[in-house]
Amino acid sequence: MLEIRNLTLKRGSKTILHKISFAVKAGEIYGILGPNGAGKSSLAYTIMGRGGYKPNEGKIIFKGKEINNLPIWRRAEMGITLAWQESARFEGITVKEYISLGMKEKNQKEVEESLRKVFLDPDEYLKRKVDKSLSGGERKRIELAAIFAMKPRLAVLDEPDSGIDILALDRIMEFVREIRARGATVILITHRADAAKIVERAALIGEGHLVKEGDSREVVKYFETKCLRCPRFK
Repeated sequence: MLEIRNLTLKRGSKTILHKISFAVKAGEIYGILGPNGAGKSSLAYTIMGRGGYKPNEGKIIFKGKEINNLPIWRRAEMGITLAWQESARFEGITVKEYISLGMKEKNQKEVEESLRKVFLDPDEYLKRKVDKSLSGGERKRIELAAIFAMKPRLAVLDEPDSGIDILALDRIMEFVREIRARGATVILITHRADAAKIVERAALIGEGHLVKEGDSREVVKYFETKCLRCPRFK
């Protein structure tokens, strides 16, 4: 589904990602694990094609096609979506309109179901505006609801490092499984070892380097016993 080959990203004079390589199989839940500031979100932005995050070296290959030079909207058309670490605000539109934007077929029942999947009451939220009246956690849940309704091919879920209580761990796991059941391949980006235990394979990122990749149990164990004990990450 997705292959990252020797990906290097520089921002100004600083190298953010150093020759990162891994592959994600169609239909799996893949984890990107690492401490705060490791480069995880930069990797997500690079996959999605956010402005200012074009690789300096390496390739991003989605379903057999190199997408390095494709704009963000074209990647979205191909079925890639990203839940941003910091959710955007859209002044002037309702939650219903926001969720409907990415749907191929507009269907209110699907919109309502997507809100229920993130444990929000449709009767309470459908007509609310996606603006500063919503808390950070509410905006993030609504963004996840929009991704559920979109039915993407590849969903990159970037969990905030800020400590916002979005969903309890068991509900995160349930949501991720539901997304996959609808046909999506999922990349879960997290700094929490407990959240990473839902994934099947994982890559551990530290200071922009690929530290370890493979079976999730081995990667999580390495993260818990070595990375979290390293003074620079405390």
